[in-house]
Amino acid sequence: MIRIQRTLGLLVLLFGLVALPLGGVQAQLTDKAFKQYPSIVDYKAFKELAVIPVRKDVAIIDARPARKKYNKGHIPGAISIPNTFFNKMVGKLPKDKKTKLVFYCGGYKCPLSHKSAFKAEKLGYTDIAVFAAGYPEWKSHGNFISVAAPWVKKAMEKQKITLIDARPTKKKYNKGHVPGAINIPNTFFDKMANRLPADKKSPLVFYCGGFKCPLSVKSASKAKALGYTDVKLFQAGYPAWKMAFGPGAKVDGGTKGSAAKPMIANLVVGPEGGTITFASFKEIIAKAPESVFLVDVRDAGEYGKTHFPTAVNIPVEELEGKLGTLPTNKPIIFICATGARSGEAYDIVKLLREDITQVYYLDAEIEYADGGTYTLKTVQ
Repeated sequence: MIRIQRTLGLLVLLFGLVALPLGGVQAQLTDKAFKQYPSIVDYKAFKELAVIPVRKDVAIIDARPARKKYNKGHIPGAISIPNTFFNKMVGKLPKDKKTKLVFYCGGYKCPLSHKSAFKAEKLGYTDIAVFAAGYPEWKSHGNFISVAAPWVKKAMEKQKITLIDARPTKKKYNKGHVPGAINIPNTFFDKMANRLPADKKSPLVFYCGGFKCPLSVKSASKAKALGYTDVKLFQAGYPAWKMAFGPGAKVDGGTKGSAAKPMIANLVVGPEGGTITFASFKEIIAKAPESVFLVDVRDAGEYGKTHFPTAVNIPVEELEGKLGTLPTNKPIIFICATGARSGEAYDIVKLLREDITQVYYLDAEIEYADGGTYTLKTVQ
């Protein structure tokens, strides 16, 4: 009996000695299956970078195939540069080589993000990282995922989704939207939520004015709070739709409007009515900023980072409750980052404060910089 026990013990020991090296080799093969980029960010750090509105000092890049992966689901705000076509698509990367680039793909076993990171490094980019846990990790935390324009088009053609435009009605949706989309402006979501399907399992997709517009995220969060279980974003939004498929549907009478004669000579109303021209806005800010009541309707966090010195902050979702604080003795100009929220603020005032006639908004993409400097771009 003692001999048998000793023999069994030796066999177990020998098996253990053989098995351990094999396990180690397998681990090494997994670790060294591809060359990993040295700078890795974990989920917590990545979450601070992958935000909407997107940060101008950060670019999130999805290195997976576009048609089979990115279009069906990606991290909101990420641009698609498949590793296979990296050299042909480098024009999509930021021009500033100091911009932080974060690449991701399909998780720890996916080499695409690492390969793309090395390629970017060769181009001279100096601040590069890989979110190695990738898309699977992002989804596992219950975050919203975004879909791309081609996926939206197919889904709409097959009537598989309810597409919701979260932008203001008169100044955005009526002027052009994705065909088939219903309009529920984020500010009026609670009052118009009855337009959503009764079945809480219905697939919902929200969009607004692009990567810098947070209205879609806010509305999607509200829908989720109501119990809807299948909620996605089309975060690239209407600008991406127009780029891919051309201008969308319009609502008759939605593009024209009139405004009262401005109180100050250098305030020039835009052709759409209710807007202020770029040249006029720049002149007022440079020469007579106190002659208008400038309202920044971005979220407090955005406003806190940088804003115009004379601008007051009233986030668009709080505006209805603060309409009584708006003056009637000087023109009011609403601004944001893309023209979406400022246009919504304009609609709110026109609807609920008929006594305020001198109200305008800047329909522009505004790049804010330190020291009160800024650049304006036409909304695409």
